[in-house]
Amino acid sequence: MTKNHGPQIKDDKVYEDLREKGYSKEKSARIANTDRHKAGVRGGKAEKYEERSKDELYKKAKEVGIAGYSKMNKDELIDALRNH
Repeated sequence: MTKNHGPQIKDDKVYEDLREKGYSKEKSARIANTDRHKAGVRGGKAEKYEERSKDELYKKAKEVGIAGYSKMNKDELIDALRNH
């Protein structure tokens, strides 16, 4: 029988299955609380990093709080944004 994990978990069965597979509590909760009709659907249609100017990448890096962005070249900015 599935345990009730309270109102913070929308799908207790999914949460428990993920925890048994070794997922963290946070990741399990995030997945269990995802609307099923939206699961697996990618987000917006943003321009690829390679197609953006260095100035655009610089502004984005500043916006998301990447340390040392002002000394990075375009390839380093792309890598930092992807791995942030």
